[in-house]
Amino acid sequence: MSGDKKKAVVALSGGVDSSVAALLLQQQGYEVIGITGKMINTQNAAVICENAKNVADKLGIRHIILDLTDKFKHEVIDYFKKSYEEGKTPNPCIKCNQFIKWGDIFDYAMDELNADVYATGHYAKIKCENGIYRLYPAYDENKDQLYFLSRLKQYQLARTIFPLSDYKKEEVRQIADRYDLPPKSSKESQDICFIHKPLTTKKYLIDKLGEKRGDFIDILTGKKWGEHNGCYQYTIGQRKGIGIAAPYPLYVIDIDASKNIVYLGREEDNYKNNVKIKDLNLAMPLEKKEFDALVKIRYNMSHKKAHVCICGDCADIEFYEPVNSITTGQACVIYDINDRYLIGSGWICK
Repeated sequence: MSGDKKKAVVALSGGVDSSVAALLLQQQGYEVIGITGKMINTQNAAVICENAKNVADKLGIRHIILDLTDKFKHEVIDYFKKSYEEGKTPNPCIKCNQFIKWGDIFDYAMDELNADVYATGHYAKIKCENGIYRLYPAYDENKDQLYFLSRLKQYQLARTIFPLSDYKKEEVRQIADRYDLPPKSSKESQDICFIHKPLTTKKYLIDKLGEKRGDFIDILTGKKWGEHNGCYQYTIGQRKGIGIAAPYPLYVIDIDASKNIVYLGREEDNYKNNVKIKDLNLAMPLEKKEFDALVKIRYNMSHKKAHVCICGDCADIEFYEPVNSITTGQACVIYDINDRYLIGSGWICK
């Protein structure tokens, strides 16, 4: 192998996206190495590692498995459980990207393998403008993965590439099929990776936290609507699964974990104009601390125009139009109002 080849380390999950990312980099002339993080000690995790190895073998590249079970438990699984205990709704995929994919795996790629670049199968585009690295949406408009990448920093963006940035998902599948990559027909997983069917998130939490009887209380009147078996089983904005007969639809408006109370109300009670965020991560340096931007308070929503005011590692955000289901514990992601590149993110707090 030529000694002047640049080295690309790919976070290889065994799925279609990361497999095609590795293939594309190989075709571009990189020396490619695949790294798979073993997150949990289960049969499913073993299958993921085996699938990734099959991809590496198919491409003829070196493959490394890192045992990250302790780190994943501490940073993702324990955080997931603790968030629900505190009446919050967690975002484990963002934490995984922050502490695992751009944590231990990224560091291993740079420090131990001396990689020139680090790559994943995410759909996003990095551009360097006047020495500043900006993260832009990918060509596939249905794939806004900036939300999940919102904790990245400049030094990480400077060494990261996204080979799928100019591809549609269907094109990626076609490439996998054309080159007969092992996961070519696999279905895209949207589930929490450490909770496997037939287990559901609710059953998982009941098993971990146990059932604890509490009250459903009206957010406006203080009226008791009924009882539940644990506030952690509910999330802000939830309508289905409350199980209370009322003259109008009831929604979860707020949760008080310390008192095990779930506050209910009408749909209009669920809208607010303001949100506070903490632990602000800026993906790029900012000249202004106050500006208009586009904001998302959860992944599956459209961007909303808002005014952002930054104070230290916190920010106050005021939406121009009310938004529903502002949920403590979720990531609030800030985008440039014109070009939609990532500015940064914080965690929604009360």
